[in-house]
Amino acid sequence: MVAKQLRARDITDERVLAAFERVPREAFVAPDQVDSAYDDSPLPIGDGQTISQPYIVALTTQALRLAGHEHVLEIGTGSGYAAAILGQLATSVVTIERIGSLATMAAARLAALGHTNVHVHHADGTLGWAPDAPYEAIAVAAGAPRPPRALLEQLAVGGRLVIPFGPHDHQRLVRITRTGASTWTEENLGAVRFVPLVGAHGWPASA
Repeated sequence: MVAKQLRARDITDERVLAAFERVPREAFVAPDQVDSAYDDSPLPIGDGQTISQPYIVALTTQALRLAGHEHVLEIGTGSGYAAAILGQLATSVVTIERIGSLATMAAARLAALGHTNVHVHHADGTLGWAPDAPYEAIAVAAGAPRPPRALLEQLAVGGRLVIPFGPHDHQRLVRITRTGASTWTEENLGAVRFVPLVGAHGWPASA
């Protein structure tokens, strides 16, 4: 997976590649999906959610430009795989999952695998997690209609938010950098397709 799906494409950050080599993806999928764990595609994890394609997780992670000292927020824990990757690359990770059963399973899985610097919360990810803000990096693993204001405000000055947003059939992965108290810049990283980001400042649950 690392050689053919990541290194052979545009994933060049050696720290990111090493993290993907260390984290066993098969530990984050259902037993009947283990044989497909390293396929170049998303996989269902229940409750209408997916574990993202390895390349997309790597692209998002690389775009955060983590140096190792950061306090990171992730929106959309899912199975916990991306949180585990982030935990290899940052000092601490707060990850938010709106579906209680997934949050419980991810927390247990991450604890069992020894990811002690990753903290799972069951909450509305579109509101971020204010008690532990600010964050030097924020990763969002679901498509929003627009970047939630709470996430922009919880980003530290100089911090990066990587988020897919736009209509369901025309999402862009974007890196937003906070440049001042009330200023942000935006970079388009390409077209993507994610499950909807549901919440008070996202899509309605019917999406």
